[in-house]
Amino acid sequence: MHAILGATGKVGRTTIAALRKAGVPVRAILRDGSKAQAFSDLGCEIAIADVHDSRALTAAFEGASAVQIICPVDIRAAEAYSSMRRLVDRIGGALSAAKPRTILAISDYGAQHNSGTGITLIFHALEARLRRLETERLILLRSAEHMENWARLAKVAADSGRLPSFYHPLTKLLPTISAYDVGSIAAELLLEKQDTALRIVHAEGPRRYTPNDVAAAIGLLAGREVLAKPLPETEWQAALMRAGLSEDYARLLVELYTAHNADRIDVEKDVGEIRRGTTELVEVLRRLLGA
Repeated sequence: MHAILGATGKVGRTTIAALRKAGVPVRAILRDGSKAQAFSDLGCEIAIADVHDSRALTAAFEGASAVQIICPVDIRAAEAYSSMRRLVDRIGGALSAAKPRTILAISDYGAQHNSGTGITLIFHALEARLRRLETERLILLRSAEHMENWARLAKVAADSGRLPSFYHPLTKLLPTISAYDVGSIAAELLLEKQDTALRIVHAEGPRRYTPNDVAAAIGLLAGREVLAKPLPETEWQAALMRAGLSEDYARLLVELYTAHNADRIDVEKDVGEIRRGTTELVEVLRRLLGA
């Protein structure tokens, strides 16, 4: 039995669909029971558990030979980092009690660093917590930034002809991947045999894109010229808070973008392997823009 936390997200749904297609029994872990029918239709066992409920989470993991986890993010949390650290501890405690033989964690590019990476420090903490568990197989699937994260800015750019960019310079090649491809790669890893206790895998798309590439793709789909424009660092915090992020979460993202621009958010050198998704950025942008 493979238990999948975050079953309703893009990554979780894709992993579940691939595992069920391969004939693997799956337990979909849901927070909201009203969404269970779609997973029951796929032949999944259903477990209802909130990540804040340690007892329910442990019960959802128990009896599973493999568990896939993802740390949920609350962009409006007043104390974002400490809130997510508590979630990491709850997930780690539930896994320690349930003792699955295999754990696959969706982590992040840059998770190898222990400081100066903003929100990515949560994934450093997650990896450190999981490494302390007694398990036969631990897979750390470090994902590049999801292409779907361009959603809000893509719509702004299509309407205005201007794509504000936190990434400097505009010719900077960025590792990125569709969230759906992350889910597919996770399923592949869960189905593969693994001889080592620890496996680190970096996941990114078929190629890297610059902010100028993103602007050009939006322009192609919108039928107008779109130019990328660097957003001054002094405006980052306010811009992120206008988008609905809490002050603390916005601060963590400012630190993350600073780390990105300093080339710290990337594959860990000489560690693990790289798996590439197949989805091109323009395909994701087409869905986002309805073009």
